[in-house]
Amino acid sequence: MTAIEPDDELEEKPLDPAMENVRRKMVRLQLVSAGVMLIMLMAVLGTIVYKLTRADGGAATAQAAASAPADAPVNAIAALPAGFSVSDVALSGSQLLFYGSLPGAEPRAIVFDIRAGRIVADVTVRTN
Repeated sequence: MTAIEPDDELEEKPLDPAMENVRRKMVRLQLVSAGVMLIMLMAVLGTIVYKLTRADGGAATAQAAASAPADAPVNAIAALPAGFSVSDVALSGSQLLFYGSLPGAEPRAIVFDIRAGRIVADVTVRTN
């Protein structure tokens, strides 16, 4: 039958030089890959921290609007051009769209941002 050798009698035979070179290259590749993945993970975490801690003017305006009580009315004045006749109004979030025209002119769409308190777009509508 077969002879079973105990573990202490088993010795690892040294690899031939070609296989040893392949093993070293594989270990080196694994270390480089792990290093690159670690650097990329740190970059992602750094970006997340940067986005969470960054304070810009838009966020300050939004925070000021958010700090007002929910039941408090917002007072704003939309200064439309003199003589502008409004034919339609639409609301989307904090923006109002006034659609209309000036006498003798092409139709226009004017977008007013309530939070910013100013007109953010003035679009002339032309038909072909």
